[in-house]
Amino acid sequence: MTTKHALPTTPADIFSFCREQGIQIVDMKFTDLPGTMQHFSVPLDYLDEGAFIEGLGFDGSSIRGFQTIDESDMMLVPDATTLFVDPVPRIPTASFICDVRDPVADSSYSRDPRHIAKKAEAYLKSSGIADVSYWGPELEHFIFDDVRFDQTHNSGYYFIDSEEGIWNSGRNGGSPNLGHRPRYKGGYFPVPPVDTLQDIRSECVLKMMDIGIDVEVHHHEVATAGQGEISMRFRSLTRMADQVMLHKYIVKNVAHAHGKTATFMPKPLFDDNGTGMHTHQSLWKEGTNLFFDESGYALASQMMLHYIGGLFKHAAAIMALAAPTTNSYRRLVPGFEAPVNLVYSQRNRSAAARIPVYSKSPHAKRVEFRPPDPTCNPYLAFTAMLMAGLDGVINKIDPGEPIDKDLYELSPEEAASVTQVPGSLEEALNGLEQDHEFLLRGDVFTKDVIETWIDYKRVNEVDPVRLRPHPWEFHLYWDA
Repeated sequence: MTTKHALPTTPADIFSFCREQGIQIVDMKFTDLPGTMQHFSVPLDYLDEGAFIEGLGFDGSSIRGFQTIDESDMMLVPDATTLFVDPVPRIPTASFICDVRDPVADSSYSRDPRHIAKKAEAYLKSSGIADVSYWGPELEHFIFDDVRFDQTHNSGYYFIDSEEGIWNSGRNGGSPNLGHRPRYKGGYFPVPPVDTLQDIRSECVLKMMDIGIDVEVHHHEVATAGQGEISMRFRSLTRMADQVMLHKYIVKNVAHAHGKTATFMPKPLFDDNGTGMHTHQSLWKEGTNLFFDESGYALASQMMLHYIGGLFKHAAAIMALAAPTTNSYRRLVPGFEAPVNLVYSQRNRSAAARIPVYSKSPHAKRVEFRPPDPTCNPYLAFTAMLMAGLDGVINKIDPGEPIDKDLYELSPEEAASVTQVPGSLEEALNGLEQDHEFLLRGDVFTKDVIETWIDYKRVNEVDPVRLRPHPWEFHLYWDA
C-alpha cells in the first residue's frame, strides 16, 4: 500500500518501527467470504518474526463461508507490506491486512477472498494480454443519526432518521429546527449548512490519507439525508480491494465517534437515490494504457470495447458477486435512473458502462461499470469483472453500438433490444450457477467457492427475506 510516509516492510524493521512509535497492540485484519472485515489483536511483545512466515492460528469454522467445525484450524499470515498505524483504536495499534492459510495443506486457503484476487492478477499476467489492471471504485454511503429495526414472529419494522432529512422540516420539539436541509433528491453538492457532514467526511479523508489511501474527492450525494461519496485514486486490483475494506472501516468508525451511524446498504430510503459503487477499470501493459485509442469512439480502444462485451455477456454472474444482496435490487430498478441497461455510452449515466470523457489523456481512459454496490466483497467483485472483461478480450465479444441518448426515452422497438441486469438476487445467483466457466480459468475461482457462495446467499439471504411478510403487504392486502 502507498503511505504518506514510507513504512518498513521487513519483519525486523517493523518491530523496530512499532517500538519507536509506542505501539502496544498489533491487529490482524482479514475479510470473510461475504465481504465483512474481521480481526483479532495480539500484544506486540507476543509476536515474533515467525508470525510473518507461519502465521497465527484462528478458528475458521466461526467465520462465514470458511471451514466446517471438523476442519476449523486455520492460520492468518500478516502481509508485511500492508502495515499501517490504525487510526481507530485509542490504544496505539499497528494493523496488517492478512492472508489466510490452510495449515494441513500448507497452502493458501482457496476460500480466502484476498487469495482469489491475487490469483486473478497472476492470471492476467500469464495471459499476456496485460500486466496490470487498475481499479477506481466510487464508494457512496449514508450517515444517519438514528436507526432502529427488528423482526419477530408477529412484527417487523425499520426506522431511520437524519437531521438532514427533508421529512424533519416540520419538526417541533427538542432542539431548534434551523431548516437548512437538502430537498428531496436535492443533495448533490450543496454547501454547509445544508451539507451537515462536510467535516465528518473530511475527517474520514484525512484518516484514509494517513494510512496511505490516496483520495481524490469527497462530496454530498443526491439523496436528501446523509448520502455522501469519497472517491479514491486508482490502484491495482488486490491493493484497491484492501483499500475498499479500510475505507468502509474508517467511515463507519468516524461516524460512530460522532454519535452517528454509517451504512453502505444500497437502498435504506424508500423513493430516494440509492448507494452504488461505480467501478472504473482499465488494462495496462509496460506502462501503456491498452484502453486508449485516439481514433476510437470516446477515445476507447477495440480492446476496451471487447472488455465491455465480456462485462455485458457475463452480467448476471457478475451481479451475483458485485451487487450481492437482496437490497441491491431495490436500487437496480428499471425506469428510475438506475444503471440497469447493458449498453455503453460516453456520457449517458443510465447506461451500465460509461466511458468518461473528462480528460483526453491516454492515462485517464477507462470504462466505468456502474451496477455494483459497496455491499460486495471487493476482492471477489473486482476479480469477477476482470475475468469477464478478459473473456471479452479473448473472444472478441462485440458490445454492440453505443447509445448516447436518454435510455428512458427510447421507442418501444429500441427499448426491446436493450438487455438489462438481473432484477433480483435470486436471478443473479441463477445466472452465476449457469455461467461461471469464465471464472474458473487459471484456477482463479474454484467450483467450491462458487457453490459455497451460491448456497450461502440462498440459505441466509434470499430465503429469509422471501419468507417474511413485508410491511407494505399489510397496506395492500389486509382487506383482501
